Amino acid sequence: MRKNEADNRSAFQNPHKADEGQGRYLEEAIGREVRRYREKANLTIADLARSADLSAGMLSKIENGATSASLGTLQALSKALQVPFTALFKSYEEIRDATFVKAGQGLTIERRGTRAGHQYQLLGHTTHGPVMVEPYLITLRHESDVFPTFQHAGMEFLYMLEGNVLYRHGEKTYDMHPGDALFFDAEAPHGPEEMRKLPARYLSIISYRRDE
Repeated sequence: MRKNEADNRSAFQNPHKADEGQGRYLEEAIGREVRRYREKANLTIADLARSADLSAGMLSKIENGATSASLGTLQALSKALQVPFTALFKSYEEIRDATFVKAGQGLTIERRGTRAGHQYQLLGHTTHGPVMVEPYLITLRHESDVFPTFQHAGMEFLYMLEGNVLYRHGEKTYDMHPGDALFFDAEAPHGPEEMRKLPARYLSIISYRRDE
């Protein structure tokens, strides 16, 4: 068996690997919060260590995520920093979304423009937070219709990848070539008004408040 395969199998068979990784992440998250609150209070490591009855070396290890602090130590730190005990776990408890899409595997969805022959591929999405962000790869082909009257909430960013499209926003038009970008208020009528070189592809990133 090759070494890499053996290492991978060993990692797979070790039921504690995931727990160890999660533990390190917790320690690093607590360390970041301790450092952030200390710097916010304009305290040096020595100052905070003295107030919490710790050695400067131990505090440094905690801030760097190199050691697991006891509950008693965390209580002493929260008291010295004058913050709630739970505040030290804030960044660990926050949800961090990530979406990975392999080339050509974006989710094809139907939007208003789909009926005009515009292909939308959703490249990711957010499930938490007050702001929705929707990144799309839009493809226009010879059978696509012009459709310069899209309107929706939020802001939109376009980045041209291929082809040439005359794009309308409100009363103005923009001759978009690969590398060109357009950022606009999406509540104004907008969309491709003239297909000048097809196929055309561009990224469209739409953001709006979740309550919209």
